[in-house]
Amino acid sequence: MSLLRTKSLAALQAEASADHGYKRTLGPLSLISLGIGSVVGAGIFVQTGQAAALYGGPAIAISFVISGLACLLAGLCYAELAAMIPVSGSAYTYAYGSLGEIFAWIVGWCLILEYLFSGAAVAVSWSGATRDILAEFNLALPSSISSAPLDVVNGKLVTTGALVNFPAVFISLVLTYVLYIGIKASANFNNLMVLIKVGVLLALIGYGIWYFSGHRELVRANWTPFIPTNSGVFGEHGWSGIFRGAGAIFFAYVGFDCVSAAAQETKNPQRDLPIGLLGTLLIVSFLFIAVSLVLTGLVHYSKLNVDAPFIYALQQVQAPALFRYLIEAATLAGLTSVILVSLLGQPRIFFAMAKDGLLPATFAKIHPKHGTPHVTTWITGIACAIISGLFPLNLLGELISIGTLLAFALVCAGVLVLRRTEPQAPRSFRTPWVPFVPILGIVICIAQMFALPTITWLNLSIWLALGFMVYFGYSRQHSKLR
Repeated sequence: MSLLRTKSLAALQAEASADHGYKRTLGPLSLISLGIGSVVGAGIFVQTGQAAALYGGPAIAISFVISGLACLLAGLCYAELAAMIPVSGSAYTYAYGSLGEIFAWIVGWCLILEYLFSGAAVAVSWSGATRDILAEFNLALPSSISSAPLDVVNGKLVTTGALVNFPAVFISLVLTYVLYIGIKASANFNNLMVLIKVGVLLALIGYGIWYFSGHRELVRANWTPFIPTNSGVFGEHGWSGIFRGAGAIFFAYVGFDCVSAAAQETKNPQRDLPIGLLGTLLIVSFLFIAVSLVLTGLVHYSKLNVDAPFIYALQQVQAPALFRYLIEAATLAGLTSVILVSLLGQPRIFFAMAKDGLLPATFAKIHPKHGTPHVTTWITGIACAIISGLFPLNLLGELISIGTLLAFALVCAGVLVLRRTEPQAPRSFRTPWVPFVPILGIVICIAQMFALPTITWLNLSIWLALGFMVYFGYSRQHSKLR
């Protein structure tokens, strides 16, 4: 039963009000910007076209609705728990206060997978986007220093002959330094990146509406059939393709929970965290669904399995070159902010786990001047640089999604448990329609997990096995609750 020991709400709330050295500088708009900065990136700019071509066709918009619904249900549960337990650590802390230590460890281990590997995956995408933009100005980077030295071919890890993906390493370390010098500087930089990419995405939606009004027959042909017939193989179009696509593009939504990871740097967490979480989800869901419809309306879905689907689509409809350059700038800004927020969230998870004794105390150190977890910030940044410098994108994407879906399902379960064990606890935000919302959130998250391929489940099992080795070898003996 020691595996199921929980932290009391009183202890968690006392921890929230204690002075840990963090600077409280974030308001609701900064939190929404932080959430958008984390979410709008490689998933929408790269994976939308690939998922449409391989899985959903024009109905990839429905895939976004399914994934968005799963995130909304989880987000409603996140909002209640974040308002009750405004402590750095996000879903890890909520699981510790509701489900028990072993479940908290599983969630924390999955969040390490989410933040660290998503930062590395997006750094690889940033490198590819930078390489493509420089090539347009005849400034091509040698492939030996701008691509991964390792790749996956037929399920096997092979060498490519390259030395290192230097642009990915470079951006990882630069953004680590930005995070090291303070949350306010990081938030201001992120706000600028968010303004650029959201502005360009809205311009893209506007251009699509204008284009559709003059080419209705072409758009109708591209959207017919809206749900392509299944080929007889699970996940290749049809409704199975829509669900497979939902699992694949769920990566586009990964990161909105970083809002709750910044709880102890928020001015009024009980009020601002629910606003930040739900505001982020509503805005990005609208952007994702609208942009996916524009993309498949401009070009037939079968042609979109390319590295830069939006730029390809604009070239095919002969959009102005300036507009294409704006999309490229937005892509780069989007990827930059996602890396930044991924690297921001991970150290705060480490901090919470170290405060509980599940990781060494060094992981909980706060810089006396900058008010940031500087040790884990640099550990995270250097690890991200190494992973992104060595491994390709296709090895990282689906593994991130399955780990995050598992964490989301456990957060929904946490609301159900606390409604029974702590029914009188004050809740400044209450998840509506309990138990239906948490149960439906669990069902949709698990359904998307089962839509992912077997190799992804195998990789998750290996990751969790490593986590249990660390837990039973170190964390359980050093737990402060023991």
